[in-house]
Amino acid sequence: MTSVQVDKHTGDEAGGNTSQEGYERGLGSRQVQMIAIGGAIGVGLFMGAGANIAKAGPSIILMYALAGVVIFFIMRALGELLLYRPVSGSFAEYAREFLGPFFGFVTGWTYWLMWIVTGMAELTAAAIYIHFWFPEIPQWVSALVFLVVLFGVNLISVKIFGEVEFWFSMIKVTAIIGMIVIGLGVLTLGFSDAGDTASVSNLWSYDGIFPNGIGSSLMTLQGVMFAYLAVELVGVTAGESENPEKTLPKAINTLPWRIIIFYVGALVVILSVVKWTEFSAGESPFVHAFEKIGIPLAAGIVNFVVLTAALSSCNSGMYSTGRMLRDLASNGEAPHALGRLNARRTPAVGIAVSVTLMGIGVVLNYIVPEKAFGYVVSVATAAGIWTWMMILVSHIRYRSAVDAGRLSASSFPAPGGAIFSWVALLFLVGVTGMVALDEAGRISLYVAAVWAVGLAVGWQVLKRSNPRIAEHTPREYATKSD
Repeated sequence: MTSVQVDKHTGDEAGGNTSQEGYERGLGSRQVQMIAIGGAIGVGLFMGAGANIAKAGPSIILMYALAGVVIFFIMRALGELLLYRPVSGSFAEYAREFLGPFFGFVTGWTYWLMWIVTGMAELTAAAIYIHFWFPEIPQWVSALVFLVVLFGVNLISVKIFGEVEFWFSMIKVTAIIGMIVIGLGVLTLGFSDAGDTASVSNLWSYDGIFPNGIGSSLMTLQGVMFAYLAVELVGVTAGESENPEKTLPKAINTLPWRIIIFYVGALVVILSVVKWTEFSAGESPFVHAFEKIGIPLAAGIVNFVVLTAALSSCNSGMYSTGRMLRDLASNGEAPHALGRLNARRTPAVGIAVSVTLMGIGVVLNYIVPEKAFGYVVSVATAAGIWTWMMILVSHIRYRSAVDAGRLSASSFPAPGGAIFSWVALLFLVGVTGMVALDEAGRISLYVAAVWAVGLAVGWQVLKRSNPRIAEHTPREYATKSD
């Protein structure tokens, strides 16, 4: 007789096959769409682009476009997996199924780490933007206030989270489109203080498209990839979406347009209005461009928008870490308490633990405010690259199983089968090599090594306490006879 075991602590079926059980399917189509859009617009664009422009010049546009193509390959691979089996554990669940329980364990905890340090980056950026208006307020104070407020939002319900994220994303989308329209007006009509020097020729007139060489441009890919972190968040929403079969493909298929408009389009306009040599690290290119244009209050308005972007990403980080910890708990890979839902069906304990650790970002803002953003960007990018690699490898294994007739085909197949997953995987390996060559970014590899040792030790401890964890995949747990 076949049975399905149910975890008494989490209310989930053992092994995590239905780790979304107990969640409220409270995310509607418009909310999932805006979460997907918001995931593609964050601090990496609004703030990190300044340093990347200074290093690569106009070629940074090509770097964002190249990385955007690879991100689309990754998301189509994830989309095929999501429609094959939509679960809240998402990539961690697929890593367990196709690569083994150890890889699910590593992927779940690494994705959790990615959002912890990304949350630190967003808190840092938000504090810097508040400093624009209120320079007398210390960065760490602003970071702490934002941390507490967003924690409260995430504890209430997934509907409140979705609604807050919807309006955060709406502000970002509206503002970027407005920036592009104003910039095009400056270029075509020549109005404002920047009208005399604004020209599309600024893209190549100052030492060419690659002013510092192709090598220097390629070295910005670490920061560029950080800008795309969170696009995969739509996969985590699978267990709480009202109609994942309809909303997820739509959200993924609109990704190329989001990249073209919000990254390539915005940067083409900005670098045409203001020559690239005027941008520097630690300064938002959007704020600088509008100060250059000279529109009254424009810099303050843009600063509010980029503050919204930072808070939006931090809000998403709290959401995803709570769900990932619950998935780990349902598989026996984290303490059972982290899998508990509160009365409003949110993983309150997991969110609380994550928020506490995000508080380290507040400490960094107190100790090294000028370096905090750079540190966390490096670590978050390394963790994100691992997650994307696991999505791609899981997809390659899945396609192999489908071709062999062992698994049913997904209703949302990735174009080209596994070919583009291989291309994206090789690209990510190359980016990792560039990180190793970058003195500033190399800290992420040191952290990754320490993290890997910690996970290896943790896995050995888990195997000793529960040998079944290493013996079966979640699929086998759910069909194992009594």
